[in-house]
Amino acid sequence: MRPISAAAALSAAALGLSPAVAHAENAPPVARAAWIKGCYDKTLEDYAPCGHWRLLTKDGRQVTVHGAATRAADANGDPTSEAGAFAISADGRVLAYERAGDGRLVVQRVAGGPAKVLPKPTRARGADQVYLALSPAGDRVLVDYDEEHLPSKVITVATGRAVTLPAAYEPLGFSADGDELLASRALGDNTTALYAHRLAGGSTRRTPPLVIANAHTYALDSNGTTVAAFTSGPRIRTYDLKSGELSAGADLPFKKGTEPTVGVWDADGRVSTTISTGEARETAVVRVLTVDPATGEATQADKYSISRERHSFVVAGE
Repeated sequence: MRPISAAAALSAAALGLSPAVAHAENAPPVARAAWIKGCYDKTLEDYAPCGHWRLLTKDGRQVTVHGAATRAADANGDPTSEAGAFAISADGRVLAYERAGDGRLVVQRVAGGPAKVLPKPTRARGADQVYLALSPAGDRVLVDYDEEHLPSKVITVATGRAVTLPAAYEPLGFSADGDELLASRALGDNTTALYAHRLAGGSTRRTPPLVIANAHTYALDSNGTTVAAFTSGPRIRTYDLKSGELSAGADLPFKKGTEPTVGVWDADGRVSTTISTGEARETAVVRVLTVDPATGEATQADKYSISRERHSFVVAGE
């Protein structure tokens, strides 16, 4: 029997698996997505999350995350019909979730190592829902709330240092290197401003044309300057926050009405995105694609399915 690495064994203990199941043959495990089952709740007269969150890994395994909260809690601490907050970094190597019982925010590597429990609960007074997003490499986590008056926070995992965004900002996602956060703000003249908010201090601001302001998914490059925007059509366009230059745009080879849910620039100047199909109580099919923003050419990098029994799911980078 091949020896099991300490990291794999530790990951097994943290996620509730036996070391033999958790061991990856050649490379560290990478998560594609996570999902939680839905069960009919007679009291709610609707489906609600039940059981445990499960990671789907690229080698085809499902890993149960025993410590993650099944249901979100409202501002009073009572369970809701929504799933507990959960996120996976774009590289699939880090996950973040609300801990069952006390709602503390936990960040850990899929491959193993000690889980990082951040010092303060994720809940904020007046918030019924918490949303999490990780930077592409998983070294920072965004904590966002469902109430507009509550400011979002970005926490550096290694240090616990938190940067609070202005309450009027709506977070749109991390830059490719995780050093900036793209955010929007509604202005009084019915326009929208975009900000590349540098987490070390300062920001770049510009008021984009409506085609960019109305986009449904964004990606900010590692320079904190160029925004790729997935717009209706579906199409992709780029916009420079410093110069205001707007590309002509390109049609995407997706069905009409398709809305990508993830946008991350890669080192080759392409944008990784994710699209999924499947209604409630149907198997979801998820495709990961890399898109050339100049031509719209898309190459499929991965494809997988998620159980029809799911209540909720999140994909890497979402």
